[in-house]
Amino acid sequence: MRKTFVFAVLSAALLLAGCATSQSVIVPLNPKVEIEDIYTIITIIWNGVSQAYRFQDNNWVRDSRYDYVFDVIQKRYNGTWKSTKSLHRLHPDYDGKAGNRSQAMYFEVNYQLQNDALVSKLTSSLGQGNGSSDREFREQVLDFEVSDISSFAPYNHIRITQHYKYEEGVLEETVELFKKKDGKEIPFMKNEEKAYFYVKGKLPAAPTKM
Repeated sequence: MRKTFVFAVLSAALLLAGCATSQSVIVPLNPKVEIEDIYTIITIIWNGVSQAYRFQDNNWVRDSRYDYVFDVIQKRYNGTWKSTKSLHRLHPDYDGKAGNRSQAMYFEVNYQLQNDALVSKLTSSLGQGNGSSDREFREQVLDFEVSDISSFAPYNHIRITQHYKYEEGVLEETVELFKKKDGKEIPFMKNEEKAYFYVKGKLPAAPTKM
């Protein structure tokens, strides 16, 4: 099934409409089909919003100054996902401590089957790390060390936890910023993202080998 969709990021009505439409375009994943063609590709485009939280006094406290809107263009090849993410912080009191108000970043995830588990290597403009996923790419965790960051910074690692709801056309994602020190994790901030996406092409089946 191949369709083309028009989507507006800041229109709530169209976001909801995109969610409803996606049920007719998402292709069920078939675990019996092997992915062998290295040129197989689909493109997924999504738009979303993110709410920021700061860890204070052992609790997560909302900090709307660090909220942002974002869009992602992702191309899925056999065994590799390549994503470009753009974000923009809208709050007038954003202080610039997390970088420019508008930013762009790149992520490349390479998957392998190891002992019947789907694992990944992450290379990005922020740093490198590892990940894991279920066989249908619905539940995924990516964890990486931030490169070129000061030892005095309040974080040095990022963990991305993703929940793909393909039938609804929804991605829910948590981005955690924390510091690893002496074998412990010290939370700093997190962003709760929700995005609606549309697909051009056919979603690949869960791999039986790579």
